[in-house]
Amino acid sequence: MSGVSGIVARTPPSALVILGQPVARSLSPVFQNAALQASQIAVQYDRREVAPDELDAVLAECRARNCSGNVTMPHKAAVFERAAHRTPMAERTGAVNTFWWEDGHLMGHNTDVAGITATLRALCPRGIDGDVLVLGAGGSAAAVLVALEGAQRAAGAHTIVMARTPARGDALVRRVKAEAQVVADGTPISWSRVALVINATPKGMGSDDALPMLPALLSPHTAVFDLVYTPESTRWVNEARARGLDAEDGLRMLVEQGAAAFETWFETPAPREAMWRALGVPMPSPHAVRR
Repeated sequence: MSGVSGIVARTPPSALVILGQPVARSLSPVFQNAALQASQIAVQYDRREVAPDELDAVLAECRARNCSGNVTMPHKAAVFERAAHRTPMAERTGAVNTFWWEDGHLMGHNTDVAGITATLRALCPRGIDGDVLVLGAGGSAAAVLVALEGAQRAAGAHTIVMARTPARGDALVRRVKAEAQVVADGTPISWSRVALVINATPKGMGSDDALPMLPALLSPHTAVFDLVYTPESTRWVNEARARGLDAEDGLRMLVEQGAAAFETWFETPAPREAMWRALGVPMPSPHAVRR
C-alpha cells in the first residue's frame, strides 16, 4: 500500500519497540514518543535489550502484542532473514531496521536509506561534484551505496569503498549491485577529486574516540558525513568543522529514518519539529548543513 513514505502498514501497531544490543542509549524512544504525543496517537515506544539467542522469542512476543518497531545492531540482518515479506529497499540493502505485522507475518523495511538521503541533500544541496569515499563494508555501507545511487552526481564521478577486508567490500558491491571501486585501508587516494567522505564504520561510537580518517588529509572542498552520532557531534565531525569543512554526524539520519518509519506505521506525516525539539536541537533546514 502506498502512503506518505511509499510503504505503509495495513494495520497500525498497538505498541512500538527498538530491539538491539546495546540499546540503553538509543535516542529513538525520545523522539518517537514525542512524535506519538504530537500526533495524538496512544502508543508507547520502548527499548528492549535483546541478545541474539533471544531474538526469536522476542519477535514471537511482538507478534502476539501487534508490537512493531525498529531494529538496530546486531539484529538487522537476522530480522531481514526472518521477515516473511521484505520491501525492495530491504532487499537491496540486505537489512531490516523497521518492522511490523500483517496477518501474523513479519514485514521488513529499511528506512536507513531515507535518512542517509536526507543528509546527503543537506551536505551537498547542489549535488555531489566529485568522487565519494565510503569507509567500511558492513550493513551501514550497503545503505550508503543505495542512497548514493539516487543522489545527484557530477558526470564521471566515482564511488570508492575503502575496506579493512577488500574481499568483504567486493562482496558488498556485488550484493548491492553498486558501481564502486573497492580498495584496502591505507590505499593512496587522489584527494583533490574527493567531494565527500562517509564514515560507515563503528569508529567514534560510544567510548571509542578513534578517528576514521585524519581530517588533515582532506581537501578544503571535501564534505564529511559521519553515520555515528553523539550528543555534541563526533570528534571527527568537530575536527573537520574546525578545518572549515562542511560536516554532519548521524543525528539527521537518525531522525529522518525514524520519521520514515513513523510514516510507514501510521500513514501520517511525521511531526519532525516535535521530534527535533525532544532532542533539544533546533530542527535543521533540509537544504543546509547543521552547524
